[in-house]
Amino acid sequence: MTENMATKPELFGTDGIRGVAGKYPLDQATVLRIGSALGMVLKNSARPVRVVLGKDTRESNEWISRALASGLASTGAQVVDAGIITTPGVAFLTRQHELSAGVMVSASHNPYEDNGIKIFSSAGTKLAEEQELEIESQIKILPDFPDTQALAAQDNPGWVDGYVDYLASLIPAGLDFSHYRLVVDCAHGAACRVAPLLLARLGIKPHILNAQPNGRNINLHCGSLHPEMMAETTRNLVADLGVAFDGDADRAIFATREGRLADGDHVLYAIAPFLERQGNLRGHAVVGTLMTNLALELALARQGIGLRRTAVGDKYVLAEMLRSGISLGGEPSGHIIFSALSLAGDGMITLLAVLRLLAGTEQPFAELLRGYQPFPQLIRNVRVREKPPLEAIPSVAQAITECCLELGERGRVVVRYSGTEPLARVMVEGEKAEAVEKHTTRIVAAIESALGRQGE
Repeated sequence: MTENMATKPELFGTDGIRGVAGKYPLDQATVLRIGSALGMVLKNSARPVRVVLGKDTRESNEWISRALASGLASTGAQVVDAGIITTPGVAFLTRQHELSAGVMVSASHNPYEDNGIKIFSSAGTKLAEEQELEIESQIKILPDFPDTQALAAQDNPGWVDGYVDYLASLIPAGLDFSHYRLVVDCAHGAACRVAPLLLARLGIKPHILNAQPNGRNINLHCGSLHPEMMAETTRNLVADLGVAFDGDADRAIFATREGRLADGDHVLYAIAPFLERQGNLRGHAVVGTLMTNLALELALARQGIGLRRTAVGDKYVLAEMLRSGISLGGEPSGHIIFSALSLAGDGMITLLAVLRLLAGTEQPFAELLRGYQPFPQLIRNVRVREKPPLEAIPSVAQAITECCLELGERGRVVVRYSGTEPLARVMVEGEKAEAVEKHTTRIVAAIESALGRQGE
């Protein structure tokens, strides 16, 4: 199948505004206008305007946060700076304190040179595209103005404690986790602040990795994109569980006692039947994306649990969950949403859910994953010079069609354009690795021949 580009906001991607810190759209002048534009839009629907601001550990966060706060303050908005906190923590605080919006300065799993601006609605959800377009319209008509460096934000780092209090309250009284041996990779990011506080509340004394942020080491060879160190440490210490967060801790990747890695699909496979047996899996289904492994869909179906797919992006997962009344959804990347607990993917909540699963079943994590073996899957990016409909290119359409026919119902093909880069993404999965490799290579070659960047 192919996924075509619909009309999208120019600055906002699937996860806010993202780019290289100091360069458009994350240069100081534009960040000031973003803050001011957000304040102007919020003034149209609510008074007084109050916004919470959070950030991860990147060195560019201080000046970006100041610029955002100054832009917001220029419209009369009150800004509360929660300091270093996770992205889902900002979403929680926005709802908890009935604020007009929440803003997180983070580029999630990207390297330190990048940064981003994620905006949450008063409900604690990511903005609808209509709201993003409204903000962009304001940005275009606002003039440049100097950063006055006024005291635009009121510091309230204690709000982080309120978020930790909420997380701890999710564990039923009397449930003891203190005997669990846990390895935690904080990715030198926002988890460095939140995870130790939470685990101390639970009586867990974890073995913590990568919790010495210096502004430039966030996600560097660690965290959810590089969980190998965490998995190896979990195996060497014979710990009960290992977990690796990304820079803003909305993702979580796990490891079993034996050092086997478990991504978001593994977590859905283990938790969905447990919730179903308890009567807590609303809709008797989970929501995944186009990238969710077909083996998960088949494995859940054997247990009477359905799977619905959306476009890639946790905001699309949440939209389908809310539309269908489904309480569990997620992505292979480790974004898992428990909509009864939070409307944001939250790595901390996912960790708590896995710990509750271990306690409730009294089984090792590896045993709970038995029966799920992901199909071989290849994902390749192809740089393109333009983005015409893929089905309109005969050679590409033929390669995709023949691949789908050969794989049949035991395989999948997804070819789509990136929403933020000049790339076509090719994903092929099936039972046999050789067939997956062959068809991926053929589709990539067809796209390169038709749309490849000149000179490459």
